[in-house]
Amino acid sequence: MYCSIPPRPISVARKGTYVSSSLTHITLNSQFQSFSVCLFEDDFRLDLPKGVTFISGILTNAKSQTACLGSIFSFVSKDAVAKVQIMENYCRGEQREKYVSLQSMVEYELANGLVDLQKRSGRPDSGCRTVLRLHRALRWLQLFLEGLRTGREDSRTSVICTDSYNASLATYHPWVVRKAATVAFCTLPSRNAFLEIMNVGTTEEAVTMLGEALPYICDVYGITQELFAHHKLLDLP
Repeated sequence: MYCSIPPRPISVARKGTYVSSSLTHITLNSQFQSFSVCLFEDDFRLDLPKGVTFISGILTNAKSQTACLGSIFSFVSKDAVAKVQIMENYCRGEQREKYVSLQSMVEYELANGLVDLQKRSGRPDSGCRTVLRLHRALRWLQLFLEGLRTGREDSRTSVICTDSYNASLATYHPWVVRKAATVAFCTLPSRNAFLEIMNVGTTEEAVTMLGEALPYICDVYGITQELFAHHKLLDLP
């Protein structure tokens, strides 16, 4: 199971439209709900350029919200920003027609021997390896937001964040990074205070927003996980 909340019917997710915000800037609410446009209308193929744009928007928005949100994303965002730039170059490059969807990218790179399956070579990182790193970060975000949604009012955000990190990204980080991340999490406020800082309304409205947005994130994560597992790409060096 990739998500503990009832999945939104895939037809709705595929045909979802971007939700505009009444604020002058893109809010977390509209960012999360816009995840629905990552899914093509006719099948389960993921629109790669839109997915990359979404992740870029989340990173930008998180940094501009508050110091609190920024501290959470800082240990992930620096690496994620670099990965997003790599994918933007692929999606806009000479072979951009091969990067229309996640599935077309995997098919193209594997067929042309562009993926380092056993060990790193001196050539540029493949799209598959780059997306895998973003995919792992998305898993952490998914678990963290789900923990916020289902947590009690007096739940400690630091515990939710640490548990989510340990169940996802920590496996792939060296000890120094894991230690720094854990220390950063300790500065987080209580769950309700954090939900208010997210700037999407009351705590109840924030919980409702997460309940509406998480099924889309679960869909995208689940499709990517199954595709990469099928092609044995989940442990790329």
